[in-house]
Amino acid sequence: MSLVYSSFVDAPLDDVFAWHERPGAIHRLTPPWQPVSVVREADTLSGGRALLGLPLGLRWGARHTEYRPPHRFVDELDSAPLDWVLKWKHTHEFAAEGQGTRMTDRVDTAVPGVVLRSMFAYRHRQLAADLAAQEAARQAGDHPMTIAITGSSGLVGTALSAFLGTAGHRVVRLVRHDPKTEDERRWDPDRPDVAMLSGVDAVIHLAGASIAGRFTDQHKRAVKETRVGPTRELAELVAAAGVRVFVTASAIGYYGPDRGDEVLTEDSERGDGFLADVVTAWEEATTPARDAGVRVVTVRTGLVQSPQGGTLRIFHPLFAAGLGGKLGDGQMWQAWIGIDDLVDVYHRALYDETLSGAVNAVAPRAVRNSEYATTLAKVLGRPALLPVPAIGPRLLLGDEGARELAGASQLVRPAVLTEAGHVFRHPELEPALRHLLGRTPPERRGVETS
Repeated sequence: MSLVYSSFVDAPLDDVFAWHERPGAIHRLTPPWQPVSVVREADTLSGGRALLGLPLGLRWGARHTEYRPPHRFVDELDSAPLDWVLKWKHTHEFAAEGQGTRMTDRVDTAVPGVVLRSMFAYRHRQLAADLAAQEAARQAGDHPMTIAITGSSGLVGTALSAFLGTAGHRVVRLVRHDPKTEDERRWDPDRPDVAMLSGVDAVIHLAGASIAGRFTDQHKRAVKETRVGPTRELAELVAAAGVRVFVTASAIGYYGPDRGDEVLTEDSERGDGFLADVVTAWEEATTPARDAGVRVVTVRTGLVQSPQGGTLRIFHPLFAAGLGGKLGDGQMWQAWIGIDDLVDVYHRALYDETLSGAVNAVAPRAVRNSEYATTLAKVLGRPALLPVPAIGPRLLLGDEGARELAGASQLVRPAVLTEAGHVFRHPELEPALRHLLGRTPPERRGVETS
């Protein structure tokens, strides 16, 4: 036996087991720092098979056996060539303990337990946090819905779709290719068909070209055209289809690239610059839905933290190699948010009928870039001694791109969420980074290795 990891989950036994059976569970439990992708989920824990993608084109097939709800199921590696050289039998055990559940993972493999410990610590933390967030939402009025999502394969869309699936919602993915599953529907951004929203209760709109990149005329045109026009078309469709709530991505670029030390809330005036212009037009494109009485929420998102995308994906390998440091003088304000907290904000926008209009999706405390660099280096156990000269971002992004992206300074606060009593999983930067990068030491009483 290589590892036994056990922890108490403050949720009933049946709820914990049912969570594992729902679509999205494997996505939510896969550590984001690992070079692993979910190619296919198992359709059942009783004989189903999940498929994971590994580096070098390798595939990890996991066959589910020994299904005994709500107490046990097993997954075993069954794909060549990995199963020729590696044994892996992972037994999931669940037992009622008081009002909660004792969850135990037993892994029989040649892989040393010390290698696996951070992965299972992450899985247990993630499960407990997801269940707590979903229970709080149910207490506040959340109920099963059919939710259509654009951009479901992106960083935010993947995490959000999985979370909503494990919460008991049905997710319909609006895709631009021919549908491959019953949960996909064809979406033509220029000529959408109202039939694609048949039976849909809510729409979440995440699609759009990446803002990151050199601010050429072509790039700026793509950023604007993939947001404003498609959002307006979708808003008109939402209004015609009778959808109850329309939640669309937005960005704190609304406030402009540099407002000094001014505290920015949803009531602050818009700033200047290209991104402020785009975000203003983007949010105004939801007007057809608002005019039809649909509740519309525009999620003004800060710097999303995940090693799978955004700034952390760029900085993580640099800092891990000891090559990280502040940008320029490091005085820029960075309004950040962990990927799981962002998922919670989108989830709340679906069921909290008091939310309408702009909502700043940022952690309660922004940090200066110098603090961000010092914190990331601390989490990774590396120095942060190599500052990036100001000319670096200008060479990569151009003067305008460097000003609006790398050099942006925005002291944004989540005033609407704070007033609503919203609870953040990770209000502080260091715990958020430790969770996302697997650098939170597991509780020793929960681990037994051999």
